[in-house]
Amino acid sequence: MPVFEILSLAALGALAWLWYDSLQVRGIGIGAAKSACAAEDLQLLDDTVSISSLGLGRDDNGRLLLRRVYGFDYSDNGDNRRSGSVVMLGQRVLVVNVGLRLVASNPTLH
Repeated sequence: MPVFEILSLAALGALAWLWYDSLQVRGIGIGAAKSACAAEDLQLLDDTVSISSLGLGRDDNGRLLLRRVYGFDYSDNGDNRRSGSVVMLGQRVLVVNVGLRLVASNPTLH
């Protein structure tokens, strides 16, 4: 097999893994946003999150992981739309931010 074909297959495999991992992490982010909104008596609009940024970060053990920031919209009275965010490191929720209030920053949340 020529080198180009091997590299192409490896790149396609990496992209497939990134897509699959992102779907799993996005599901965890949606759950975190729903929990945070429920805890603060807020309404999560559209029942989803969207990726805002993707980068690299290190965990407490120094391992290099993907750091994703997801944005979402919520309402506190049903008539307005406000922005919040969920910061994930790997598959761990670092922070859920609802407006100016920090709802969760427990590193043990999954």
